[in-house]
Amino acid sequence: QVQLVESGGGLVQAGGSLRLSCAASGGTFTNYAMGWFRQAPGKEREFVGAINWIGSTTYYTDSVKGRFTISRDNGRNTVYVQMNSLKPEDTAVYYCAAKPRVRSIADAKFDYWGQGTQVTVSS
Repeated sequence: QVQLVESGGGLVQAGGSLRLSCAASGGTFTNYAMGWFRQAPGKEREFVGAINWIGSTTYYTDSVKGRFTISRDNGRNTVYVQMNSLKPEDTAVYYCAAKPRVRSIADAKFDYWGQGTQVTVSS
């Protein structure tokens, strides 16, 4: 079973950038597609995007397309999300997730979750 630990969250001004990382352990990283989710206070969890096991295909929700980029380094067992042009509405706890690589990356169902990292975007 894979364990996931996010890092890189923090406070940033609107228009700024952050890069979140998610380190995986306890499993073979290339067996998993990886995803990012976020949950703002009082709102449901939102599927941000995902990447396939080899890093050749990505999926993004419309609200982050063109601003967020998901990548992975299979040698480091780590997945990233580069977030640019941040907006106050991007404020949320961001979660990393994993699922077996045979499942579609556009499917929001994931099996393993990290604890989350807070991102706050000030206006």
